[in-house]
Amino acid sequence: MNNLHAPTVPSGPTSTPTTNGTSGHLSFAELQQKKDNVEAELKALGGVLDSHGVDMDTPLLTRDGFPRSDIDVAQIRTTRARIIRLKNDYKEIMAKVEKFLHEHFANAGEATENAPTATAGASGILPDSETQSLDPPFAKVNSVAASSPAEAAGLKAGDEIRNFGYVNRGNHDGLKKVAECVQGNEGSNIFIRVSRPSGVASREELRLTLTPRRNWGGRGLLGCHITPL
Repeated sequence: MNNLHAPTVPSGPTSTPTTNGTSGHLSFAELQQKKDNVEAELKALGGVLDSHGVDMDTPLLTRDGFPRSDIDVAQIRTTRARIIRLKNDYKEIMAKVEKFLHEHFANAGEATENAPTATAGASGILPDSETQSLDPPFAKVNSVAASSPAEAAGLKAGDEIRNFGYVNRGNHDGLKKVAECVQGNEGSNIFIRVSRPSGVASREELRLTLTPRRNWGGRGLLGCHITPL
């Protein structure tokens, strides 16, 4: 009875891993759809818990160790178990999305380097010919703390962010998705694209790799402050 509020099923992923690595061959659109589906179900399940006036940590036993009679203990346990498994699925999906983006832009970078018109320049700077294909910026870096993960990645105050992992102008949701991306990729690389002022009337486009981490000596996982444009 002491574990009555624990999940009734294992807290692993909801789906069985696909053999021969075929799960890694989903298209970006398919991964995005899976992500949206998981987010929608997590929101619905959160609503179920809210309707009972509980969350993931609310005790389901009385002080005497008996099941509470004022809530549906069985439904709450089942809902919690599903949420745990979906969160594991979500983390796996986000890892695949990040991997897809890294591979995609790595291949694009190799193609640029091997192009006959490529010219020598600073590492990570995109050629002007690619400007038309870039996503519009959706956020601006206001400040960067010294010795922070953001500084290590090369971010500077005034940079405008075009892409932050899988986040762009069309889906950033008031920068909420940026926060989700950061929290879901602690200790992992996140690919970002930024536009930086260069001179009076020009800008340079850069590819940077940011690794969120704790214990760098300051607050947060990044050490920078960004605001939506």
